[in-house]
Parts: sequence; C-alpha cells; structure tokens
Amino acid sequence: MNKISRILIIAALLTMVIFPAFAGKGANSLTIAGSTTVLPIAQSCAEAYMNAHPEADISVRGGGSSVGIANIIAGTVDIGDASRHAKTKEIVQARAQGVNLVENVVANDAIAVIVNPSNSVSALTIDQVKGIYSGSISNWKDLGGESQPIVIVSRDVSSGTFEVFNEKVMGGTQVVDSALMLASNNAVATTIKDTPGAIGYVGIGYLGNNVKGVTINGVMPSKETVLNKKYPIARTLHMYTNGRPRGMAKKYIDFVLSPAGQKLVEDNGFIGLN
Repeated sequence: MNKISRILIIAALLTMVIFPAFAGKGANSLTIAGSTTVLPIAQSCAEAYMNAHPEADISVRGGGSSVGIANIIAGTVDIGDASRHAKTKEIVQARAQGVNLVENVVANDAIAVIVNPSNSVSALTIDQVKGIYSGSISNWKDLGGESQPIVIVSRDVSSGTFEVFNEKVMGGTQVVDSALMLASNNAVATTIKDTPGAIGYVGIGYLGNNVKGVTINGVMPSKETVLNKKYPIARTLHMYTNGRPRGMAKKYIDFVLSPAGQKLVEDNGFIGLN
C-alpha cells in the first residue's frame, strides 16, 4: 500500500469518527422525536408528506418534550417536538454546545382534565383540581360526586404536558406522591377509561368517547375557547430546530404549517393556528 492510499484510508476513518451522526444520512432524510402530544400531528404530517414525496424518508418517535429538546441539543435528531417552551437551562445548555434552539409553533392545544365516563362530576375549578393533585381533596363526595376515593393520574416529569399543568394549575405546588406518573397521553386516557374513580389530564387531541372532559372554571376545552383565550389551561405546540429550519426540516415544517398540514392538525383533534 502506497503512502497516498494510507493517507486516504486514515482520512476516511477520521471522518467516520468525527461525523458519526451524519453517516448514511441523505438529503431527503428527516428524524423527529419528542412530545407524545405532538406525536400524532408529526406522524400524520410525515405520512402525508412522504405520500406526496416518495423520495422522502421521515422517522418519527415520541419520548416526551424533554427528550425532544435534549436530542436537538445532542444533534441526534433534526426536529425536537415539545408541548412546552424550552426552559432557560435548556437554552443555556444549547448555547454552550453551539446549538441555537429555534421554536417553531405548529398548533394550539388545551390540556383537558378528564374523568371516567361513569363519574357524575362534570365541572371543576382550577383550585379544586389543584386540591386533588396536592392531596387536600381525596374523595369525589367532596366535589358533589359519589363517595369514592380519587385516583390521581399524572404525566411524568419529562413531559411538557406535566410542565404546563404544573405551571398553570399547580403553581409550583408538588403533585402528591401517590399519583400515578405515566409516560404518555394515551397511557393516561387508557387508565382513566379503565378506572372509575380516576382523574387525569391530556392534550385535547386525546379527548375521546372513552373518557369524559370536565369544565374548568365553567369553560369546556374547545377550539373556540382556546382561540378566544377563555379556557385557562391552553398552550401552543412546537417543533424545535437548531437554527432556522433548512433543507428537509424546512420543507416538512412548511408542510405542517400549510393548509393541508393544519387540516391534519384539526383532524387529529388539535387546534390550528388560524
């Protein structure tokens, strides 16, 4: 083997070591991870985009908002889905690693408080929900329902839904230790469906016939009450990128924001931007 050949081989090996995240990644590939709330939007839009553009290869997975943002900072995904805003410490960490977290708002959402359909309680206040989750209210009879212990179901701490609920409902008060901390909106909805005395909270897209949404401060979560800002536990949904979206990430996010993409947002039970 001559000297030039050895140099070329060494250079190729060094390239694989220095740029492992980009090995085998094509210009038409896109990786997305994060919020389970944003997940159905991301999946539906990915499927529709790939149907229209067969050359595209889009991979979508969940994991939670904290996971999505952490993956963007680590450079392991192109888009990090989050149902909350990036925290100051995440922004600082990103900047320290040369990453510019850019928030792309793709939809509106309401955090719906849900109970089992057999529960006679249909209306709660923010203070009552806070009382339930802090442990000071433990039986449905104290809220006008039957005498039945309240089973508290929450999202886990890596969830953006948990963060927004903690901010808008709990005001920083700790959720009681006995609460079931679950990893996804779907897990919460399923547990509420199967547990007569349970209460939980999910993104509005998971508010289906198997669970019952309750009014909060006299207002039911809906497109109208979110857009007119009457529902008190509303938020925006985001797709984070490192810098302004470019390449496939830009094409995909542009599609999500297009009329076709926003229709998919609405089809999944969430609320479009307009």
